[in-house]
Amino acid sequence: MEENGRTYHAYNSGKYMLPNDEREQDRLDLQHHSFRIMLNGKLGLAPIKSPNRVLDLATGTGIWAIEFAQENTESTVIGTDLSPIQPLFVPPNCKFEVDDAENDWNFSEPFDYIHARAIVTCFKDNRAMVKKIFDNLKPGGYFEFQDPTFPMLSDDKTLDGTSLNEWNNLMVESMSRIGRNLKDSQNWGQYMKETGFVDITETRIYVPVNPWARGKKNKLLGAISYQNLSEGIASLSTAAFTRILGWDQPKLEVFLAKVREDLGSKDVHAYGIVYFVHGRKPE
Repeated sequence: MEENGRTYHAYNSGKYMLPNDEREQDRLDLQHHSFRIMLNGKLGLAPIKSPNRVLDLATGTGIWAIEFAQENTESTVIGTDLSPIQPLFVPPNCKFEVDDAENDWNFSEPFDYIHARAIVTCFKDNRAMVKKIFDNLKPGGYFEFQDPTFPMLSDDKTLDGTSLNEWNNLMVESMSRIGRNLKDSQNWGQYMKETGFVDITETRIYVPVNPWARGKKNKLLGAISYQNLSEGIASLSTAAFTRILGWDQPKLEVFLAKVREDLGSKDVHAYGIVYFVHGRKPE
């Protein structure tokens, strides 16, 4: 489905606000590289050991699932998404299915490890999603969640009054109108506890929006974050602002140009919290 020069998923059309075109696929692969750097080259933090069946929810381009399958050749890895944008040629132990995770799950067997990443805009009821994940894990299996959080922050108030700050607030408002709480990411650990997970471990990594922060790793993450967000604000905003807030495309483009100026300014000391949590289903 094409809209405002971008293409979107056709299956259950309109549920997911981000596009699925080549521009967005390139951005998702760059974002994957950023997560690898955050985790010092790892794909995840859960203490898994030779999982037999692995599920990657909202797999996007499938890059996480493919790399996990390459690194764990004994595992069978399934990636699901609303969009069939994954490569045709993948490892023999990896496959992809078009599916809506908010619908009933009909997998033939439970999983040893379920992974979900960058799904902040995906679901209306995160508690219900955690319960569904719990029910589809084998006893002793792990669930791992990795997500950017809204809104961005600054400790010295340099974000206050900027177009970037206004964009954060408008994103939260627009998604709340369709039942998605962008501020809910850091509550997944609590939902896991309520559902029955044990050995829950939370990690928070602070990522600058550009290379303003000190330290080699911070500058690298900031440079990638700036590139990711420079493209990502259009991916995140186009459907949300035009479909939900009623903006026209010219107004949005003018606004996003100002947001990009703030993103690139080292005088704006903004950062995002990337939240990681994993837990185990009791045996």
